[in-house]
Amino acid sequence: MAVLLAAGGVSLLSLIAALVAEVAFVLEPCIMCIYQRIPFIAVILFTLIAIILRKRKGVARLMIAFSGLAFLANSVMAFYHTGIELKWWVSKVEGCAVPHFGDDPQSMLDNILSAPTGRCDEIPWADPIFGLSMANYNIILCLGLFLMCAVSLYAQKCSGNARCAHSGEDRQQ
Repeated sequence: MAVLLAAGGVSLLSLIAALVAEVAFVLEPCIMCIYQRIPFIAVILFTLIAIILRKRKGVARLMIAFSGLAFLANSVMAFYHTGIELKWWVSKVEGCAVPHFGDDPQSMLDNILSAPTGRCDEIPWADPIFGLSMANYNIILCLGLFLMCAVSLYAQKCSGNARCAHSGEDRQQ
């Protein structure tokens, strides 16, 4: 349960940090930034489910597994976002590319008003020491959280299984 509480807490802090960056520092999120918030919300929900159903056997392990997958998906999205920022590739995500407005003035106005203000191919903030963007840090954070979940699941599996321990006597036989 401690792993889930840590994962849920880090997810909540990540969402708060994103909102503070958006409101206090006026950093406009692009559509990829918004998409990268969804796995954090999912992990918070997984944590709440585990807390509510904590008496049911196996629920916590399942929620840790789901959380790990959410973090892995988030790191993949953040890597894709990094590639867009660094111009390694052009985004295929609607809202990141320049919209086609067509010939109808009303549809042009609708597209302009509904488009997110942040651009996926621009880095709104980079840390002054390493030059990493928020998407870069999201890759590192989510891969670390994925590994935390994976190691936790492996440790839980091995705690009830003598074959995982591989004592010296097992190797000699």
